Amino acid sequence: MNITYRKYQSGDESQIVKLWNKTLLADPISQERFRHLVLLDANFNPNGMILAFDREKLVGVTYGVIRQLPLYQDDLEPNNGWISFFFVDSDYESQGIGQQLLNRLEDFFIKHQRQQIFFSAYAPNYILPGIDTEQYPKGHKLLINQGFEKQYTAAAMDYSLLDYNVDSSIDALIQQRQQEGYVIRRAQDGDLFELIQFANEEFNPDWGRAIREGLIHGMPMNQIFITRNPDGDMVGFGLYGAYEGMKERFGPFGVDPNERGKGLGKIILNLCLNQMKSEGCHNAWFLWTGEKTAAGYLYLKTGFEVTRRFDVMKKELQKND
Repeated sequence: MNITYRKYQSGDESQIVKLWNKTLLADPISQERFRHLVLLDANFNPNGMILAFDREKLVGVTYGVIRQLPLYQDDLEPNNGWISFFFVDSDYESQGIGQQLLNRLEDFFIKHQRQQIFFSAYAPNYILPGIDTEQYPKGHKLLINQGFEKQYTAAAMDYSLLDYNVDSSIDALIQQRQQEGYVIRRAQDGDLFELIQFANEEFNPDWGRAIREGLIHGMPMNQIFITRNPDGDMVGFGLYGAYEGMKERFGPFGVDPNERGKGLGKIILNLCLNQMKSEGCHNAWFLWTGEKTAAGYLYLKTGFEVTRRFDVMKKELQKND
């Protein structure tokens, strides 16, 4: 068997998607989604997509990303690279193809002077937060063998809205906070600049981007709830439908750590869930939280269940001189 390797070329897309759906059975992808998340990503570089062929047959793919456009301000994260996905045809496993693909991708990262690479944790267009060790044990073993180490575990959670009803305590809690001077309502145009800055600076630049791009692509404003403290400062928000127009996908969602313990997160979460159900959603779900964070505890207490776990992996390539 003579396996050859090359970078992505235009016209490879249909073969890539076909093999993706044959191998990553828990995470199938459409041609349109592949286009949006990969080919139209501002950081897409064909040199970072390595393909393996047995003659004309595609048998493996890996894809790595480095920033060409900063996610926030001017930070290009010059030390970091990300592996967004990799897979090998099940008929060609245990022949060293996955190892060769990752080795060649590491050469790409080293050429661009990356010092550490992650699987996957890439924002904005990550496919999954990390490796699902239950669904893809062979992929996880390959990463370990390549020198990757687990950084932390991200939990995906789901919640059925079919039996959901707003707890009567929520209205009482809202009234209590309002009497103290808090404002809790749907977002308005005048909130947007501060909301996006708050999301960027207090949480994650990808959250501010998700809000902005969600609205640009048609997400209704009434899907965003915000809260301001008695001084008028933005201290919390939650929304749904921001990512790829998926209405049942909840988030981003956050409350200022200095304002926690007042039930503001509980209020915002329940306002969103109630609104989602009123619009016909049967479920609420998201891909990424820490189970032992404040948000994680709130989700579990509300009734969300962990449906998948993803290990975010990291490998050191080279040190600073």
